[in-house]
Amino acid sequence: MTDPNAKKHRIILQRIARRAMLERGLLPEFSTQALAEVETMAGHVATAGGQTRDLRHLLWCSIDNDDSRDLDQLTVAEAMADGAAKIFVAIADVDALVKKDSAIDAHARQNTTSVYTEARIFPMLPERLSTDLTSLNYASERHAVVVEMEIASDGSLRRSEVYEALVRNRAKLCYNNLADWLDGKGPMPIGIGEVDGLAENLRLQDRVAQEMKTFRHDHGALTLETVELNLVFEADELKDMSAERGGRAHDIIENFMIAANGVTSRFLFAKKLPSLRRVVRTPKRWDRIVELAAEKRYKLPEKPDSKALEQFLTKERAADPMRFPDLSLSVIKLMGPGEYAVRTPGSTADSTTGHFGLAVRDYAHSTAPNRRFPDVITQRLLKSALGGQELPYAHGELESLAKHCTEKEDAAKKVERQVKKSAAAMLLEHRVGERFDAIVTGAAAKGTWVRLLHPPIEGRLSSGQDGLDVGNQLRVQLVRTDVDRGFIDFKRVE
Repeated sequence: MTDPNAKKHRIILQRIARRAMLERGLLPEFSTQALAEVETMAGHVATAGGQTRDLRHLLWCSIDNDDSRDLDQLTVAEAMADGAAKIFVAIADVDALVKKDSAIDAHARQNTTSVYTEARIFPMLPERLSTDLTSLNYASERHAVVVEMEIASDGSLRRSEVYEALVRNRAKLCYNNLADWLDGKGPMPIGIGEVDGLAENLRLQDRVAQEMKTFRHDHGALTLETVELNLVFEADELKDMSAERGGRAHDIIENFMIAANGVTSRFLFAKKLPSLRRVVRTPKRWDRIVELAAEKRYKLPEKPDSKALEQFLTKERAADPMRFPDLSLSVIKLMGPGEYAVRTPGSTADSTTGHFGLAVRDYAHSTAPNRRFPDVITQRLLKSALGGQELPYAHGELESLAKHCTEKEDAAKKVERQVKKSAAAMLLEHRVGERFDAIVTGAAAKGTWVRLLHPPIEGRLSSGQDGLDVGNQLRVQLVRTDVDRGFIDFKRVE
């Protein structure tokens, strides 16, 4: 029999999401001034000429989630005679319409990111911008910042260039359908066959992405695979949580964007300009990562070593692919969160200012300006460099923004987790007393957290936490749920 309150599930979660935004200093709504600015906007007239190249003839396509409407980047490849390839990444020119210190910019600067909850999306920019005027939509001509990279046959970067260009999206593609086709498990996605040469171009993009992936991991980039949880609604009734993993289509975007973000960072440094770097410092809990490896009869060095950790992860993924996401989650938790930091001309990079998980020292978010404010900052710095204009941000302002972006990104993630936790509590509220297999995902003075193996839901261990640490597996019993607060409590059982 249908729960009479079931239709209220989405409404309840929307209320929880809005409240969580306000509690964490995020703006759930746009100001009247920002909305008024949008109403006066016309589409940016993109024209080639001068410093802007005309690349509309290339076979550009977007690859994103099935329901994505804010398209930040397009990609295309071009084969070279020696087995190398040119990779082009076009990034939406948000700065062309969103001017610094405008009301829209003030909202984006406060939230610093779009907040994605299944109940409701809180976009960083008004939807008329992020899903239309500044989105690289299908069949639309747009102005973009392009990162051009020459990739050798071994996956290494040989040469790169950054410039402005006019582009046109030939096909809007989705991760899942494209991955199935690339793996030979599904039909060609609609849209590929309608563009002459696009199928071959995507095969080339896939090949180059795999070569880049191999090169990165050979040099210490970590193989990590986590389970992405999606809420399953029927109308407004919450029915289930589904798990989604990445595939070959994700690999194309991931590897091209990592490379492009490195290029933009080094481009600014070469121009003797400051940059806003994305940093994941060496793991503070490396000792626990060493213990996890030892439990699986693998010896890691006493000091943090990304290459050694990658060798261990590769071995474990091959040995137990089904449980590998649980190990990945443990390693991610133990590495600690990322943050933003300013690198100024004349400073020297060291192991504390790079990105440990990606095994790179030069990394600046630049490829998602519709969704992340640090990318807008980087885009403005790039355009000032390309045009020989005055810097849009003083050093002190960049330092303040780096701290602010780190704090608000953390707040946004907490909102997203809050909604997932409340939704999970909805799904489990009728299963109190049942027992589940679980893995420890967090262990600190403030509490011990576990995630069920199925359904993949996380909650607090209210008793029996003595002697447990991240990565331990155990049996738990559900003892309490609280939908409004997103609380799920378990106790340890034999």
